[in-house]
Formats: sequence, structure tokens, C-alpha cells
Amino acid sequence: MGSTRLPGKPLADIHGEPMIVHVWRRALEADVGPALVAADSAEIVAAIEAVGGHAVLTRADHASGSDRIFEAISAFDPEERFDVVFNVQGDLPTIARDAVRAALAPLENPACDIATLATPIRRAAERDDPNVVKAVGTAIGPGLLRALYFTRARAPWGEGELLHHIGLYAYRRAALARFVALPPSPLETRERLEQLRALEAGLRIDIARVDTPPLGVDTPEDLTRAREWLSPGKKP
Repeated sequence: MGSTRLPGKPLADIHGEPMIVHVWRRALEADVGPALVAADSAEIVAAIEAVGGHAVLTRADHASGSDRIFEAISAFDPEERFDVVFNVQGDLPTIARDAVRAALAPLENPACDIATLATPIRRAAERDDPNVVKAVGTAIGPGLLRALYFTRARAPWGEGELLHHIGLYAYRRAALARFVALPPSPLETRERLEQLRALEAGLRIDIARVDTPPLGVDTPEDLTRAREWLSPGKKP
């Protein structure tokens, strides 16, 4: 709710419903388990409960979204019935069902602690845009990479493909618990990217490539695009 570029972002109206409701529906469609909204505001909880969903009100001062989901999953599942936790960020109203499910593939390798997604950058303007996070990795199989770094800068240097990191994570429960027990790391603080805390601590992040990036809503212009993308009759 405290977004500086789009205040009240989770409740921004998209065709008569708050954006967070659209994201919750995308998570339900992925059919990987219960869809739980971790919220920093009673207004978000109310919006989700109004459509029959479940939300948990968490502290407002978490350092990252992963810290927030750990509080929520601990309250929702204290018995630890679920050993994988997805973090679908609340500003991805166009995330596709198959993109969410793609994050399961890296976890087939027991050495992987955290799975995430990336897609090739095709728009020239995004190559140097600090709001488009770049994933740097080394190929380990068809459509899979082991993450080496994430940055807001253009990377790697030189000619070749650049990958746009999609801010969706699938954590092994134990990896999430370890992650949130760590203090914010120097690179995380400098780049403002929470996944660098995991890499600096030696946690392994693997990346699944997907073809189409979801639209992340950070600005009023992004919100306009999301409304167009989710016009009645269209499918994300």
C-alpha cells in the first residue's frame, strides 16, 4: 500500500476489482495449492475476503516480500504440511497459469533451494531500464539456468541475450526459513533486490525460462496497460 510511484497499488481498480484480486485469481488458476494473500493492510484483507479468498494480515515493516510470506505461511500452516511456498508478487495481475507452474521445474533438482523465472528482453528500452531486473545465469539444462547474479544494471556486458527477471519465487520451506533468519545483505541493500540476500548466503537459485513476461504494475502507465491487457474477453 505504501508504493511511492503508485500509492495504494494493491487496491488499484482494474475493471471493477482491485488488482490484488486479479493476482489472487491467477494464483488459484495455477492450481499448485491454496492461494493465500499476505497483506500489510486490513483493506487488502477485506478485498480478498469479499471474493471468498483467504488473507493474513502481517506486520507492515517487513524488509522484503519473502519475509512477509513467511509470517503468513507460519500462521496459515504451523504444522508445515506444505514443503514448497510460492511467492507471487501482488503487482503481477497478468501472470499466466503456466508461468506460475513453470517455477516447479527447477525444484526437481534437490540441489535447488529457490526457483524463479526469467524471459528474454525484446524491447531495446528495457536493456538499460533499472526497473527491469536482469538475471545472469549459466545454463544447466533445456530452459534452465543456475543464477549467478541479479542486477538493475545492463548485464552481462557485451553482445548477446539479456534476461528479464520475473519476481516470482518458489521456495523450499526450509530455504525460506533460512532466508528470513538472515539480515538484509550488502548487495541486497545496494541493488534493492531481496534475492541477492539468498545468493550472498550461499542458497542456490535456479531459473526457468518462460516465453512471455507478465506485466508488473509500478506506475500509472503500467496500470493503464494492465487494464488494456485484462479487458473483458482477453486472457492473461
